[in-house]
Amino acid sequence: MFYYLSGTVAHVEPKLAVIDCGGVGFACNTSAYTLSALTQGKRATLYTHLSVKEDDMTLYGFASREELNLFRLLLSVSGVGPKAALSILSASNPSSLALSIITGDTKPLVAAPGVGKRIAQRIVLELKDKLAKEQGEALEQYTPPQNGLALGEDKRGESAAALAVLGYSQSEISQALKGIDLEQLTLEQIIKEALKKMMK
Repeated sequence: MFYYLSGTVAHVEPKLAVIDCGGVGFACNTSAYTLSALTQGKRATLYTHLSVKEDDMTLYGFASREELNLFRLLLSVSGVGPKAALSILSASNPSSLALSIITGDTKPLVAAPGVGKRIAQRIVLELKDKLAKEQGEALEQYTPPQNGLALGEDKRGESAAALAVLGYSQSEISQALKGIDLEQLTLEQIIKEALKKMMK
């Protein structure tokens, strides 16, 4: 029903942001990650999800489409409701969370209040392939340079594209790739090394 809300941040409190759109205040349940990007009195855009039940309508809003997508994916997992999904999203940033699920790392999930080991394992089991497929499709859209660059430079471009798909900025990627042996390591090894540096 609502794709996004764009207006002035009228009020913020834990787990809630109110966006004033033309004199109407929309209360959006949200994550700590999105709240950290909002400033009261400033304009903002939140991508929304409307939950409709027999006796309740609740609006959820997120600072990026990536976080909204993760929220919806988490809700698709049996046993994960909106409260647990917001808790998980509040414990990490969207790109790190997606990477944790893809690699089968349940630690960031269990770190979220109210999320036990069993639920965390179920999330990884049900979402790992879905997220990996999404990242793979995005990566396929990248065309590596064919202009005679040195092998190391060619790998730099491909690894940078893969990291960008995971949501990292160009400055973060550039810093992470410094000091990595681009010529000797495989593309997969380069990406893993860069991720280790960025996750510290």
